[in-house]
Amino acid sequence: MQLFRSVLSYTLRGASRLLILLIRCFSVFSRKYPRPDPPTDPLLLTSASDLAERIRNGELRSSVLVQSFISRIQQVNTVLNAVVCERFDDALQEARSVDDMLSSGTEDKETLRHKYPLLGIPFTVKEAFALQGMPQSSGLLSRSSFFPETDAVVVSRLKRAGAIPLGVTNCSELCMWYESSNNVYGRTRNPYNPQHIVGGSSGGEGCIISAGGSVIGVGSDIGGSIRMPAFFNGIYGHKPTTGIVPNEGQFPNAQGCRSDFLCTGPMCRYARDLTIVLKVMAGKNAERLSLDREVSLRSLQFFYMENDGGGIFVSDVDQELIEAQRQLIKYLETDLGVHVQPVSIHNLRYSFQIWSAMMSSDGSKAQSFADLMSGDRALWPSWEVLKWMFGFSKYTLPGIGLCLTEKLATVNTGANERMAQKAKQLKEEIGSLLGHDGILIYPSHPKIAPRHHEPLAMPFNFAYTGIFNILGFPVTQCPLGLSETGLPLGIQLIASHYNDHLTLALAKHLEIGLGGWKPPKV
Repeated sequence: MQLFRSVLSYTLRGASRLLILLIRCFSVFSRKYPRPDPPTDPLLLTSASDLAERIRNGELRSSVLVQSFISRIQQVNTVLNAVVCERFDDALQEARSVDDMLSSGTEDKETLRHKYPLLGIPFTVKEAFALQGMPQSSGLLSRSSFFPETDAVVVSRLKRAGAIPLGVTNCSELCMWYESSNNVYGRTRNPYNPQHIVGGSSGGEGCIISAGGSVIGVGSDIGGSIRMPAFFNGIYGHKPTTGIVPNEGQFPNAQGCRSDFLCTGPMCRYARDLTIVLKVMAGKNAERLSLDREVSLRSLQFFYMENDGGGIFVSDVDQELIEAQRQLIKYLETDLGVHVQPVSIHNLRYSFQIWSAMMSSDGSKAQSFADLMSGDRALWPSWEVLKWMFGFSKYTLPGIGLCLTEKLATVNTGANERMAQKAKQLKEEIGSLLGHDGILIYPSHPKIAPRHHEPLAMPFNFAYTGIFNILGFPVTQCPLGLSETGLPLGIQLIASHYNDHLTLALAKHLEIGLGGWKPPKV
């Protein structure tokens, strides 16, 4: 069996390298985009929590702040294609209303801080979420004319907290691929190098936040769709404990057991904003997370793995990512005086198989991805592949591939049952390891942001993030500087259920000690 795994792994990696080589040959003929200049306006380089405090204190007008972010979006979006529909005029009007309310002096600062923790702060929203007056296609041509009449729950909560939406951002088709490109809006490009991907499915969100066009945003995550874009764009993203933040008002919304895997959460340029945005998103459920509890990092237990232990369907972890993780561990041991223990969690090597099996475990109870894509009309993935080859399919190749993979996953029910058992064992093992005071340090992704189309050659690399959707653990993605070529590095921090405050506290500590988000190199 071990020999078979080794041969299969070697074959798959060889095929992946060959396909990447072919993709790069064809990419020679694609259009090259210039890298946007880094943001220089001081307002764009300040955390949302600090900006909100300045607005409440009368030191900054919301209309001035909102205009700064609008100007930045207009400066970079032609290249990046991150914001796909804007509401700038409405946002400026809402900002002026905030200024007028503050000028009237009807409420004291403490009341304002309690009622409006994000007063006057601009934010962006993944297009898959309902934002009144904005499209909600999720990258599907069949939904391109759909405009919701109400807001998604989290969007409504952010608006009630005083935040002002600027517009909606690009995602992958049906939110199920880790490159944000679709037939409605096209492709989103990485601000560090536009020839590289932004990740998906919340890729437009990660991109515009990193580029300085937004400071906080709304993302969703069923296989890493918050954390991969946060990683590829060098920002922070948090996947909360399952069930804490409501998912209502997004498309597609999860059904059946998939509702246990889908999470809505914050994406931020600054770690210190994650907690405040998560509180607003979670509402009363935030009390279950003890987010205000002081965390003594020196009293925690720390564990790490440099890779998944040998998964045959995923790429090897890039050496620069391994070195960045080792530097992080050295920093923690030196700065906090803790011991970071290496661990070997055997079943993590089956992460892709577990994710795939669990996503298919409901059988007919959950609407299939093929039905979601086609609007419940018949869709034959093999036929769509043929149509795509000749340019006649209205779907993207990753979307078609997802439908094909879904059909294959329902064939071998015996294997699915074995993987479901492994998922249960894995949840128990990691939960027992971490307890209420442990953090696991684990790669965000095996590869630094690939070039456009290259994910087709390594489609299962999302397993590094997707496994934690199945397990339900809270995870914070943290940036760890830039690679030699100027692309972001990063790491995942995992805690046991309802211990989000541990990973968020460590993220804030690392931001102070290691610098957090870094603008593109000039």
